[in-house]
Amino acid sequence: MGVLQMLFVIMRSLLLSRVGLAAENLALRQQLAVLRRRARRPKLTRSDRFFWGCLSRLWTGWRSTLVIVEPEAVFRWHQEGFRLFWRWKSMRRGTGRPKIEREIRDLIHRRALENISRGAPRVQSELRVLGYDVSESTVAKYMPRRRKPPSQTWRTFPRDHVKDIAAVDFFTVPTATFRVLHCFLVLSHDRRRVVHFNVTANPSAAWTAQHVVEAFPYDDAPRFLIRDRDGIYGHLFSRRIKAMGIEEVLIAPQSPWQNPYVERLVGSIRRECVDHVTPARSRIGVGSLCLSDVRAVRPCRVVTA
Repeated sequence: MGVLQMLFVIMRSLLLSRVGLAAENLALRQQLAVLRRRARRPKLTRSDRFFWGCLSRLWTGWRSTLVIVEPEAVFRWHQEGFRLFWRWKSMRRGTGRPKIEREIRDLIHRRALENISRGAPRVQSELRVLGYDVSESTVAKYMPRRRKPPSQTWRTFPRDHVKDIAAVDFFTVPTATFRVLHCFLVLSHDRRRVVHFNVTANPSAAWTAQHVVEAFPYDDAPRFLIRDRDGIYGHLFSRRIKAMGIEEVLIAPQSPWQNPYVERLVGSIRRECVDHVTPARSRIGVGSLCLSDVRAVRPCRVVTA
């Protein structure tokens, strides 16, 4: 028994050594074939990755002959192949609701086009009279899509009510003494006219509401007042505006383009005046500084104190 076992071990070692030698030769030949490709940096194809993935599972000594890539890359290729295999395995094949016949689809399309007022329930009832049993959801699916008229955009509102709109906005001006002054503008959309202008170091809702009242002292208050969602405009400002018979129109958050005229005026004041001169001390100086530029842009009534 011992002699037979020894002979079996010897034969097995000889066979395994030959198999290992053949696998090593195969691996080296495959790498030589990759390096012989006419390219500065030969790229491994899917067949090369498949070869090394299979060889890593069949031969334990594959790491010793691998030169062109790291062994971790082979493990990564095998994991990708595993994912691709199960993705293919889990793909849907022939599941779901089967499509209806082309004749029925053409009939639904023709019935819907003959009378545009017909909806899916009406077309479904007509098909049942003709002997076709089709659900309402299927009829709605194959009916032609009708384009709805486009809704009005924000640009339509300022264009249609331009005579009844005013806009307000703040912009800041830094001074030479490291203070920040807040400039308040009231602009009429009718003639792009600045009806009020003021400067303060401490803006509040009461201060802003009072200057809106001063901007429209008589019965010339506009119907709409466009403003942003700044926290300076508080509940007191909203109550005062409502008492004057003005309807507030708030623009969308972070959308200054919805208040274009006053934003354009603020940009003109910055480019033509504030960006070139640093005010030295007071809000009166800032008001007189901006007054010349504002008057050059639009005639207005300006209060600087």
